[in-house]
Amino acid sequence: MRLFIILPRVPYPTEKGDKLRAFYQIKQLAKKHEIILCALNDGDLHEDAIPVLKKFVKAIHIIPISKVSIAFNLLRSLFSKKPLQVCYFYNASSAAKIHNLIRDYKPDHLICQLIRVAEYAKGIDIPKTLDYQDVFSKGIERRIAGAPFYLKPFLKIEYHRLLNYEHDVFERFDNKIIISEPDRELIPHPDRNKIVVVANGVDTAFFRPMEHEKHYDLLFTGNMGYPPNIESAEYLVNQILPEISAQNPGIRLLIAGASPHLRVLVLKSEQVTVTGWVSDIRDSYASARILLAFKALNARAGIELLVSQTPQEYASHIMFLLNNPDKANEIAQNGYDFVRRNFNWETETDKLENLLNH
Repeated sequence: MRLFIILPRVPYPTEKGDKLRAFYQIKQLAKKHEIILCALNDGDLHEDAIPVLKKFVKAIHIIPISKVSIAFNLLRSLFSKKPLQVCYFYNASSAAKIHNLIRDYKPDHLICQLIRVAEYAKGIDIPKTLDYQDVFSKGIERRIAGAPFYLKPFLKIEYHRLLNYEHDVFERFDNKIIISEPDRELIPHPDRNKIVVVANGVDTAFFRPMEHEKHYDLLFTGNMGYPPNIESAEYLVNQILPEISAQNPGIRLLIAGASPHLRVLVLKSEQVTVTGWVSDIRDSYASARILLAFKALNARAGIELLVSQTPQEYASHIMFLLNNPDKANEIAQNGYDFVRRNFNWETETDKLENLLNH
């Protein structure tokens, strides 16, 4: 099958979640299908991006979107009902290029990653799949409460536009996928249960247990320019760390990940290290004793991870793990086995492939 995949970003390097997901899905789909990759690009293209991606795709088309074009699109969005998230990535000239490519390649199926590029699928009369991946409306809603007063009106407008768009775009695609069940439940459409959950995976050949001297007690990692991660880092440093420090003044936290926001950078202290981009994130994992994880994993509490709801509970669980290394190692091994069973790129991408074949 010939697949035409439209992405809002070039999926290399994989320092952001959407790029990571696209890269590994492409890598898996390329084993059985011919892939035409079309990626928008609003920044500098990494020198290794095309050589790396050419290993998996038949053709790559990078469509640059200039800062001038973006500014014009955002200005035009003031008079539109479409979300800024969509207007930022859409313009007529890019749409014409994409439609011409689809006409020339005659693909069997079109895949759009994120609602950001869903407009480019309009008028394309072939089977189509949308990867919602994230629920942008919920992300904006969470930001409203803590936003400065002058931003609140704009965020509220964007929130309602996203709600409407996430609902309306549902009908334009034959198939819909998303990362997790909790995210699926937030999609504002009565038939949301028809969205297939296709989780992210972990490259367990690359990420495996490593012997390493422990320089840190805690690790929090991710794209540190992403608002939920910024808020999580602040909560961790401002609410949880003081609770732990009262019992263990020498506690050390590592915050590792690309594009740290100023709000993250100012969290640095003798106890807190903020690295920014690291060339090999495995070193960060291996140098810390405890990883702070994500609730949507659906792992078993007390067996594969520990679950906390308050700063006090976090402090209690962290101190328990630090003081009981045998139990910590047991949970770590159970967690590793859980990831291998449930977050495998091959088996998760098979779920997407099954949709393409029906």
